[in-house]
Amino acid sequence: MTPVLVKHLMSAPVVTFFAEQTIPLAEDVMKYKHVRHLPVIDEERRVVGLVTHRDLLAAQISSRSSVTRDERRALQDGVRVGEIMTRDVWTVGPNVPASIAAATLHDHKFGCLPVIDEDGKLIGIITEHDFLRFATKVLEHAD
Repeated sequence: MTPVLVKHLMSAPVVTFFAEQTIPLAEDVMKYKHVRHLPVIDEERRVVGLVTHRDLLAAQISSRSSVTRDERRALQDGVRVGEIMTRDVWTVGPNVPASIAAATLHDHKFGCLPVIDEDGKLIGIITEHDFLRFATKVLEHAD
């Protein structure tokens, strides 16, 4: 049987961000693109960080404050993604067995792994959702 590799399951192209972009923009992009992970890249497409939906929630001004929604958004407009992103991001190559990537996600409780090429440039992302989609297809064929 042919091994299943990361490149067979990964999502590409990837919605990305630059560190200088704002939190409200990241929230909007996640909402409209239906993603929970935004790799942060530099000008050469190298991964410099990762912003997750949880990171954005943690950076929110409490809805219990007396600040209105518009005021909250205006305040957050001054916060850059680079200020809240995770910097030490684990990555994976496209030719790594998918089982290794799955074990890494599971063992470290990661939601995703950015996929990089041999030059260290972002080419895709593999998420828990990608594995769930794959498992669903396999189970459908097993019936």
